[in-house]
Amino acid sequence: MTHDKTGAGRRVRALRQTFRRITAVLTGVLLLALTGVTLVDVLGRYFFSSPLPGASEMTELLVMAIVFAGLPAICLDDGHITVDLFTAQLEGRAAEIQTMAGRLVVALMLAIVSWQLWEHGTRLGSYGETTIYLRFSLSPVAKAASALCGASALIVFAMAVMCLPKGVSEDI
Repeated sequence: MTHDKTGAGRRVRALRQTFRRITAVLTGVLLLALTGVTLVDVLGRYFFSSPLPGASEMTELLVMAIVFAGLPAICLDDGHITVDLFTAQLEGRAAEIQTMAGRLVVALMLAIVSWQLWEHGTRLGSYGETTIYLRFSLSPVAKAASALCGASALIVFAMAVMCLPKGVSEDI
């Protein structure tokens, strides 16, 4: 897994940068929306004794959207939390094998989470489950989270199979 200055290495770096920009804009907009909801709710609650109707539901949905919208970019950058007490000493082929194995485990876990989220979304849809106050259907929310989680699993799996270099700090 060496950093290729041409070809695949350059394309991966460009893809990471593109995902970073898209994710930064998307999560930034979602964070601004979350801040706006919180601000309006708090101001309404304390100054007008009238909180924003459905603010807690909007907050929950926005936090979920922020987490799952950023997941593909985190995966592309190998930005998962890792503990490398023993593996930091690995070099060469051993490090490549460890990186590939770790990515395959992450891809499997994300695929399982995606599958379960999809199943949960289907159940929510069959019940007609909505948020209590806003009556927003929860099935599409769970299925969107499932799709983003599935995309993340595919990204990590592709990175493992193609033995792409880790997303190191100089790429970020």
